[in-house]
Amino acid sequence: MGRSVYADNAATTAVSAEVLEAMLPFYKEVYGNPSSLYSLGRDAKTALEEARARTAGCLGANANEIYFTSCGSESDNWAVKGAARAQRKKGKNHIITSAFEHHAVLHTCQALEKEGFEVTYLNVHENGIVHPDELEAAITDKTALVTIMYANNEIGTIQPIPEIGAICKKHGVLFHTDAVQAIGNVHIDVKEQNIDMLSLSGHKIHAPKGVGALYLRSGVSIENFMDGGAQERGRRAGTENVAEIVGLSVAMERACSTVDQRIARLTPMRDKLIHEILKIDRSRLNGDLEHRLPGNVSFCFQGVEGESLLLMLDMKGICASSGSACTSGSLDPSHVLLSIGLPHEVAHGSLRLSFGDDSTMEDVDYIIETLPPIIERLRAMSPLWDAIVNGRVAYNV
Repeated sequence: MGRSVYADNAATTAVSAEVLEAMLPFYKEVYGNPSSLYSLGRDAKTALEEARARTAGCLGANANEIYFTSCGSESDNWAVKGAARAQRKKGKNHIITSAFEHHAVLHTCQALEKEGFEVTYLNVHENGIVHPDELEAAITDKTALVTIMYANNEIGTIQPIPEIGAICKKHGVLFHTDAVQAIGNVHIDVKEQNIDMLSLSGHKIHAPKGVGALYLRSGVSIENFMDGGAQERGRRAGTENVAEIVGLSVAMERACSTVDQRIARLTPMRDKLIHEILKIDRSRLNGDLEHRLPGNVSFCFQGVEGESLLLMLDMKGICASSGSACTSGSLDPSHVLLSIGLPHEVAHGSLRLSFGDDSTMEDVDYIIETLPPIIERLRAMSPLWDAIVNGRVAYNV
């Protein structure tokens, strides 16, 4: 069997041995309902609250400001809808977000528009960065909420979150950030950075799928996510998933305590890949070269279809992703790539490679060796590439 390289850590990660070991007792031994009064339940409740404290500590938050959820998308929905609807009771019905947020935020904002909210979608410019001065200029006396992702999931650009947080605090506007991709890759302190709400997910940091969390600053009022039981201090009903919550907290501690080491290890891998792959004719890097996640690279190759590229990489043992949504049954290219000004035809030829704790420089070398011949083969079969090289089609990117 040939070499296998997993380069899609921005999509999901393997559960680490440390996390799995921490979770196992809560499936077979400490399996009590945390709401039960007997010792088995109390032991589960103790583990739950210890996990809450660990998670809070990683963010510079208090334990009573952490609410466990099923995923980052749930956390986003709860924060944005819950805060917006609560603020509407105060006469505020305006939301500010960016044009390239994750769909968990974009589709939520679009749903709120149908409820009568006004939404401003900020330009992210060619480099994929929100300009704080443009955000501040968009704030009105009706602004209920600003929601800007910490780091983009496709092109990896890191937003000026401390500056945005300071602006929101200055104007008395709630600030939410989707930090799903940022956890473990940047230093986050919700108090210092004036973040009122923050969403995170377990499966991006070597915890299992199906668990996430929402940081909600003490004193911030939002609507309950789900009514029923008294779990999560009465705000999110349903028996807590103790095993996965414990796993999340262990993964959080590991991710947040090793940020500097991760940056130091992944950045040279990222930069080597960028340097070598940009030698391919009519290739481009998507997003800012400096302000980006240490393990994220996103390219576009003219004259190439993203889904064909993924299939051929898969045949060579490389797992990657494309900004093109073709694999989901849509012919539309990524909204992220369109938001930074790419033409549809160029955006369709995108490739995202994302590295994590298990990635090696040998993986990078294998990609550098494997990718150019695949691009060459695909272009040899492409009528569009023929038109490009013969000057019948040109893209100013």
